Amino acid sequence: MKKSRYLRRIPLLCAAALFALLYGCSGFSDTGGAVSSEKQSTELFAMDTVMDLTVYGDPSVLKSAEDIINDLERKLSVTDESSEIYRLNRDKQADMSADTLELIGFAKDMCERTDGALDITVYPIVKAWGFTTGKYRIPPAAELQSLLKTVDHHKLKINGSTVTLPDDSMVDLGSVAKGYTGDRLIEHFRANGITSAIVSLGGNVQTLGTKPDDSPWRVGIADPFGGEYAGTLNVQNKCVITSGSYQRFFEENGVRYHHIIDPSTGAPAAGELVSVTVVGDRGVLCDALSTALFVMGKDKAFDHCSSNSDFDALFIDEDGRIYITAGIADDFTPSGSYKNAEITVIGR
Repeated sequence: MKKSRYLRRIPLLCAAALFALLYGCSGFSDTGGAVSSEKQSTELFAMDTVMDLTVYGDPSVLKSAEDIINDLERKLSVTDESSEIYRLNRDKQADMSADTLELIGFAKDMCERTDGALDITVYPIVKAWGFTTGKYRIPPAAELQSLLKTVDHHKLKINGSTVTLPDDSMVDLGSVAKGYTGDRLIEHFRANGITSAIVSLGGNVQTLGTKPDDSPWRVGIADPFGGEYAGTLNVQNKCVITSGSYQRFFEENGVRYHHIIDPSTGAPAAGELVSVTVVGDRGVLCDALSTALFVMGKDKAFDHCSSNSDFDALFIDEDGRIYITAGIADDFTPSGSYKNAEITVIGR
């Protein structure tokens, strides 16, 4: 493999064992036992996942945070018949609210940046596989070839507040919606005087400041092969978002089919990666890149890391090896059976 120009290794005591990572977009977050009478938490189900919000300060911000989440879900849901996205997919042209317009514009830019590894018009194929309905199936090759003709983010047009799609196209913002929602929540907390908070939106973890004792938040990196956590990342004012082939899948005739669809093939992305975690300042960016880097595969994903400085990443491949960008290498602590693993650092 062509890695020597941007990889260096940190040798630990033993060769790498099977290493792994987060649940779906998931991990655990540890508030570290900080004791404060101002700690306030709530849990809700939205955007098809369980969400946990914790702040240190005025509890009223949690109720308004729930309102933000519910409002965004009403706008962005691909299955709610009253949502803006559903209306766009049905009518092929619709006026968008400021939130939806901003998110579609950002997602379209990310489709361009990643050369289509992320493509928000892949929804008809995701639907055909049953990942939005739970009615899983393997679409025939002829059906996939026909549906692939509908996948092209270039054909999505934005004119003012109006978005237009070709007659055979549909969009889904699931690859960016929770990241965008997390950003909105952190902005809301900050605007209301909160300086310490952590939210987990189905495992998409976003943090504000540090813990009340000034120590960093610890976010767990879980084992995609079903074991214990591979380790933890120390972060503050950062987002930690993961995509992995183990998060959502079905099996048929002993073959596993996961939910991360490669827009160029119409099939689950087939590469050496099983988990991609992206760390950065913006949840919406981390959300988009976690999917795109997974689809790219190891070499292209590493190249993207090497040539872009607005995020960091941690990868686990099918052989259980860990790769991490230099910016977060010192913040990662392997744990459990992975304490003595060898870690490969991706340089810039």
